[in-house]
Amino acid sequence: MEAEYHEKAVEKGSLVVSACGFDSVPAELGLLFNSRQWVPPAAPSSIQAYLSLESEKRVVGNFGTFESAVLGVANADKLVELRRSRPRRARPTIPGPGLPKGPIIEHQKKIGLWAVKLPSADSIVVRRTLAILTENPYGLPGVNESDKHGMERKNFWSTVKPAHFGVKLGSKSLLGVFRFIIVGIFIGLLGKTAFGRWLLLKFPSVFSLGWFRKNGPTEDEVASATFKMWFIGRGFSDSSLVSQGKIKPDMEIITRVMGPEIGYLTTPIILLQCAIVLLAQRGNLPNGGVFTPGILFGATDLQERLQENGISFDVISKSTLSS
Repeated sequence: MEAEYHEKAVEKGSLVVSACGFDSVPAELGLLFNSRQWVPPAAPSSIQAYLSLESEKRVVGNFGTFESAVLGVANADKLVELRRSRPRRARPTIPGPGLPKGPIIEHQKKIGLWAVKLPSADSIVVRRTLAILTENPYGLPGVNESDKHGMERKNFWSTVKPAHFGVKLGSKSLLGVFRFIIVGIFIGLLGKTAFGRWLLLKFPSVFSLGWFRKNGPTEDEVASATFKMWFIGRGFSDSSLVSQGKIKPDMEIITRVMGPEIGYLTTPIILLQCAIVLLAQRGNLPNGGVFTPGILFGATDLQERLQENGISFDVISKSTLSS
């Protein structure tokens, strides 16, 4: 979208916001929320997100989500080629090391989850937001922005600190993680060929081990499902320690975004609130272009609107890490 339509949108004064659903908006706003808890001179080095899907019955996803994953694998090479062909964007200055590689399967005891890396677009979306923020440290000015909102925008973005970001898919049991891996192998291998994709899309329940069905979840399954997205930020109590040779983080902040079932409840809530902000606050937003939700909605009241509609943002803990 950005590669093909950004310049045209700028020229026409049209505003296009991509990735306005689950889980890019919770990932972006969740990162910003965690980042803003670091009061100077403290600064984060990395923020790792852990997505947990829970249900009193069983977690069942919409077929469209499964189809998107399958087609994403089919077009992965084209996407990599497109990203490499794009001009390199500015990179933010982040203190300390990046995300630790660690084992393939991680046991995060503090939040009670086993987790494995989630190959979603969220990290790329966040990276685009941070790149634009690096080029525009006080965010993007609105086309008819009031002085009051201009000051609020600058104050908001001055409290955001960039960090290395990644997303993992979590489960309360080790068996659940092995199921993630098996489904990932099915999609990764079969999604590369036309026949394999036909099998995946013809029999989604079989190859997703029951997580996706063509007719989707029942009303009871939707009503009983929830999500939790944990953000574990690690960094330094004093960012100047990095320049003095200290490279091991000594501080940790854990935050959480939580809400109802992701496909039929949370996604419509997010999409509608994004649309309302876009319509009601158009003058406080850029004239035109293709942007990520984080850079566009970060300084608006979108987070407050989501909280009023059942999606919570909470600080769980702030602690010192042992050396």
